[in-house]
Amino acid sequence: MTARDTARRIRVAITGIGVKCPAGTTLAEAHGTVLAAKSTASVVGHLVEADLPVPFACLVPPFDEEAYVTRREARQIDRATTLALCAAADAVSEAALPADLSRDRVGVQIGTGIGGLPSMEKAALDHGDRPIDMPVHTVPRSMSNAPASRIAMRYGFRGPCSTYSTACASGTTAIGEAARRIRTGELDAAVAGGVDAAVTKVIMGGFARMRALSTRTDAPHLASRPFDAERDGFVMGEGAAMVVLEPWDVAVARGARVYGEVSGFAENCDAFHIVAPHEDGTVAAACMRRAIADAGLRPADIVHVNAHGTSTLLNDRAEAIAVDRCFAGSPPPLTAVKGVTGHLIGGSGAVEAVLALACASAGAVPPVANTTKSPEAHLVDLVTGAPRPVPVGPVLSNSFGFGGHNACLVLTPPN
Repeated sequence: MTARDTARRIRVAITGIGVKCPAGTTLAEAHGTVLAAKSTASVVGHLVEADLPVPFACLVPPFDEEAYVTRREARQIDRATTLALCAAADAVSEAALPADLSRDRVGVQIGTGIGGLPSMEKAALDHGDRPIDMPVHTVPRSMSNAPASRIAMRYGFRGPCSTYSTACASGTTAIGEAARRIRTGELDAAVAGGVDAAVTKVIMGGFARMRALSTRTDAPHLASRPFDAERDGFVMGEGAAMVVLEPWDVAVARGARVYGEVSGFAENCDAFHIVAPHEDGTVAAACMRRAIADAGLRPADIVHVNAHGTSTLLNDRAEAIAVDRCFAGSPPPLTAVKGVTGHLIGGSGAVEAVLALACASAGAVPPVANTTKSPEAHLVDLVTGAPRPVPVGPVLSNSFGFGGHNACLVLTPPN
């Protein structure tokens, strides 16, 4: 795409942000925790009771859920839908969309990797020996599209209501696809984001059997260490982030607060392995370059990179190689917030996108928690120890998921 093409299309503004993640339940709180590189991993009671080999994870800190969800509604929805609704409520409230905006032209685009599997797991474990006694809300609670549909129902948004499941890239995919619908004029506004809440016995047991999780049980707070020489797996987390998107000119004209712009988006697939990344990084690098080009920018324009950075040996290595390829050996400063939040699966891309934008707007790249010495240091400019000042400018946020799903966003602070 040429700069002229970019100038002609509709710019996409972010006018509302809601966050419910281990680092905090507001954007400001989460941003502060990430800048401090403070790990949120801790031992989880029900995982200990299940005698799992990995009994720790990163959970959303307690907040007043009843301020968002009625007790009746809470009985009908699962944890992921609750987090999605709460984050969406904050985003929609902040955006303060005009009352006369046609609800037929407001869409909801949500990503989730695990979906309602935790609810199905609980129903099967509690009632598997007598299925006729399954709770009446078992199916609605288990549907992957429940977060999107519940958000649409709450606000009467009657535009396209879609659910994207591209594993760990789901939240990034949802935001990117929503931005495309704004760009083309199909929608006047959209709620978009990602969510997952997969800290359950079966899911944690499954990932442990794959040897994907860190086994640093003696020090959970040190377990998630993206790109570090002693990394041994990821730490599971839960969380959601939602944004409200609308045309830039419309947002400015009505005096809305503009957090920034979804400037570029791209996605592709390694088509290589169901869980392992393509080790030479060529496909992921192509995804990054396409997102940057979609924003009408050059790699040299990117101020910093928010890496997917799972804290697994193969994924971090492949991403470092891909970043080196994309930036032709001259990468901008790179961080990875999973050292703080753990891996939120389908929620990770959305949470990391809004945190990346907050960091880009503040002109400070947060250090990677728990990371001191990296075998990839010759490939990427890893930020460690303390936040690094950078010019205010565009940030590239990466998400790479099981199945080879790659998705990248370029987010630009307001100017």
